[in-house]
Amino acid sequence: MSGLLGSEKALDRRLFLCGLGSFFLPIARSSQATNAPGYLACCRTKSGEYGAAVISSDLEILHIEPLDARGHDAALSPNGDLAVVFARRPGRFAVVIDVVTRNRRFAFAPPEGRHFYGHGFFSTDGKLLFATENDYENERGELGIYDATNGFSRVGAFDTGGIGPHEALILSDGKTIAIANGGIVTHPDFPRQKLNLATMSPSLSLVDIETGGLIENAALPPHFHQLSIRHMAEAGDGSIWFGGQYEGAVTDEVGLVGVYRRGDGIELIEAPAPLYRRMNQYIGSVSADRSGEFIATTSPRGGQVIVWDAARKRPARVFDRPDISGVAASRGSFLFSDGQGGLLRGGSITESGLQWDNHMLSIAAGR
Repeated sequence: MSGLLGSEKALDRRLFLCGLGSFFLPIARSSQATNAPGYLACCRTKSGEYGAAVISSDLEILHIEPLDARGHDAALSPNGDLAVVFARRPGRFAVVIDVVTRNRRFAFAPPEGRHFYGHGFFSTDGKLLFATENDYENERGELGIYDATNGFSRVGAFDTGGIGPHEALILSDGKTIAIANGGIVTHPDFPRQKLNLATMSPSLSLVDIETGGLIENAALPPHFHQLSIRHMAEAGDGSIWFGGQYEGAVTDEVGLVGVYRRGDGIELIEAPAPLYRRMNQYIGSVSADRSGEFIATTSPRGGQVIVWDAARKRPARVFDRPDISGVAASRGSFLFSDGQGGLLRGGSITESGLQWDNHMLSIAAGR
């Protein structure tokens, strides 16, 4: 599988930053921090309790909303006031937080026979919430639809066009949904087991938000059927960048990042072999910066970040940081979080005292 990867000699050493111990400098908490919410991320406290933290734009912890179990990601309402935090697979809770008043507004669950996959999004008018779900008895993916104007009651569902839908997002046209179907069969009776690795079939689906009709379903080539498509971001040119988690042999050299455009299929992005190798077959999060010109992909298992130039489809910046995963658009391009409690932005580290989970949501972008 080495055909996807560029020559190690092609690696431009200027892409690499100095070791983080010298490049990222710890900074003290600001005594003049704003109280405006800037980000939200799931976390675990020093006492071992789970929560969702509202973080200011100056990286102060403004509020921690307790969660019954481990959270995963969150969806932000278009006006930036509400965030819906989803349970990690195979969890069944979703908590609605008013990030301005920092109060819990609602909690809800999917119907029997379903569980959340940890991701979702609002419609552009804010009236509906969509959540990726597992119809586990029938081994099919669903996009649950919840009425945000009526206590988040479930009002319907769309078929995702595949198994194991993970992240889903509304594209910039406001009417097309992109869904990353991971292709892996799971069941809550076997909470973290993957039951079909030999036959898994990941895909990226486009669905009409009005009708639920399948517009297009793009699959990987058969010999890459174990590259589970998990996380996505839309670039400024409308292309969809995704990160995969490879379930095949650890010795296989596989392109873990791909780009998709409607009608053109999936292209796995070439990169110098050492970059993908250090990611340990696992992309944890994908995010576009506010301009849409750069895409960040993180690997907590490999302790590495690659920031891609979307137009040139090549790495623009690479650095290492243990257990780094969360990433969101921020001033100065991106804010990153790691499992050791660090918040990394613009060459500095703020130590939070919390253990951050896989994802981070930019609240400021929705306001």
